[in-house]
Amino acid sequence: MLDFHKINKTQISLIKKIQRAMSMATEIHCSYGSLTPRVSISPAPTRISASFSSRYSRRLVNGCCCCFTNPVPRQLVTEELSLSMYNRWIQYCCKTGEINEAMSLVAEVDSLGSRPDPLSYVSLIETLAGLGRTLEADALFQEVVRFEINGSYSVRLYNALLSGYLRKGQLELALRVLDHMKEENVDKNQETCEILLNYYVSAGRLEESWRVVNEMKKRKFRLNSFVYGKIIRIYRDNGMWKKALGIVDEIREIGLPMDVEIYNSIIDTFGKYGELDEALDVLEKMQSSSDSKPNISTWNSLIRWHCHHGALDMALELFTMMQDQGLYPDPRMFVNLITRLGESGNWNMIDKHFESIKCKEHKDTRAIYAALVQIIGQFGSFQDVEELVGKLMSQGVAPSANMFCTLANAYAQQGLCKQTVKVLQMMENEGIEPNLIMLNVLINAFGTAGKHMEALSIYHHIKESVCISNSCDKTFNTSLLSSYA
Repeated sequence: MLDFHKINKTQISLIKKIQRAMSMATEIHCSYGSLTPRVSISPAPTRISASFSSRYSRRLVNGCCCCFTNPVPRQLVTEELSLSMYNRWIQYCCKTGEINEAMSLVAEVDSLGSRPDPLSYVSLIETLAGLGRTLEADALFQEVVRFEINGSYSVRLYNALLSGYLRKGQLELALRVLDHMKEENVDKNQETCEILLNYYVSAGRLEESWRVVNEMKKRKFRLNSFVYGKIIRIYRDNGMWKKALGIVDEIREIGLPMDVEIYNSIIDTFGKYGELDEALDVLEKMQSSSDSKPNISTWNSLIRWHCHHGALDMALELFTMMQDQGLYPDPRMFVNLITRLGESGNWNMIDKHFESIKCKEHKDTRAIYAALVQIIGQFGSFQDVEELVGKLMSQGVAPSANMFCTLANAYAQQGLCKQTVKVLQMMENEGIEPNLIMLNVLINAFGTAGKHMEALSIYHHIKESVCISNSCDKTFNTSLLSSYA
């Protein structure tokens, strides 16, 4: 049997050549039925004719293109042509990020008069929604609903679409998904509630957050560390940091283990209110713990809040400690750190710490860091965004949401509106849609830099490019007011 998990893009292309050759053979040698065998109703397995069997059959043995010794069994060729094999290809392409290839396979299946199976639809919708391609995800979802091919994956499909909309800040569309679930008598599960809670907490919506928590209690869903971490955060963001810390006592009372998620929420709470010594005490507890070691989010939070409160020496010490423990800094955190160092005139420290990063074996991120140092540098290098992105790609950095968001944030913190908008345009041209939370961060970055008109420019860009719910519009208005404060 062909090991499907070892198939790569080149091998898929090769199998397609076999299909085209088979189609030609069918047209020449078959005197009945359709010239193109329909996957779903083919009366008999279609075989590769002898005239080209020897040409292709040796190329695919056990999923390996380099094996040229044994021909492929006939049964293997038959499986490659089945709808089942199409479904495997689609799911594999989704798993490996080849979503465009997966969509091409869907089109091929459709041209053969059939449709993917429910699990393939789930994989497609989850992948598209995760990439922010919600229009395509919604189109496939409507197809699932219309032809009633959701199988046993109803909730999973709804959750994928819901998560995709909320990730982009499109609350009104997300609420329509919930309404449709109610109409179809599809009950929410724990994941549905956690998706909603994550969004409401991130948006600072206290009332809605508690409504979700109460619904989880009513449905007897488990309040895990993720949920308690969000409760701590919503208290913290609404100025009730003592109540947030009081949740820790409740966690201990119910016997829930203190894991990294909860510790990180506590550190973030202390950091926001300037209780930096207490935050470091929590870090010390995590380091002495056997099962709750600090992760990248822990270090990012500590460094961010130390930078925010002007404790740059400790921020740099934490930066070094993180690398000593084998963790690599988040580029967005690095933007914050080097910006603060630049503002204080400590460019020699930036060079020193960047040199330590260059020794690491993370080529993609290292190239982005080099660009960030030059964007935020004293000489304002890389004013040309296209030149910068081209340079990164030439060094093997694949375009991604993380790369574009990091660069946009770096330009925004320098008040470079034209370059920031150009990054967003290039991001959209690559098919990567910036989410509203990221755009809100850019408004705040311009405001912090005192570039109020630039913040307003980003706001208008959002209004023109994205469907915004009333609640999100209020959030952006608040950010704009803050930038003028």
